[in-house]
Amino acid sequence: VQLQASGGGLVQAGGSLRLSCAASRSDISVNNMAWYRQAPGKRRELVARITHSGETTYADSVKGRFTISRDNAENTVWLQMNSLEPGDTAVYYCNADVRSIGSSWYNYWGQGTQVTVSS
Repeated sequence: VQLQASGGGLVQAGGSLRLSCAASRSDISVNNMAWYRQAPGKRRELVARITHSGETTYADSVKGRFTISRDNAENTVWLQMNSLEPGDTAVYYCNADVRSIGSSWYNYWGQGTQVTVSS
């Protein structure tokens, strides 16, 4: 199973971007889906998480600005990022708990997409 992320880019402060991440297979079960980010010289941190039932969790730094959502039928998760700040500059990674038929749950990471916010 691969998680394919897209949607990063360069944007000015105050702008918006929408990240998307889709699982490469449809014959799977997906539980929690999340977005993490890692800025240069910093640890990877959780940005937002969404459960299969739609419950969401956000990092304090993005509350009110970012929205995570998902489509369970398409095994896709999005991150709508508004009012972007230079401090949001990082590589963003999607993450998901996935189970294939007859298998156990495994945690997968996407390849990362760069988000750069200029001041």
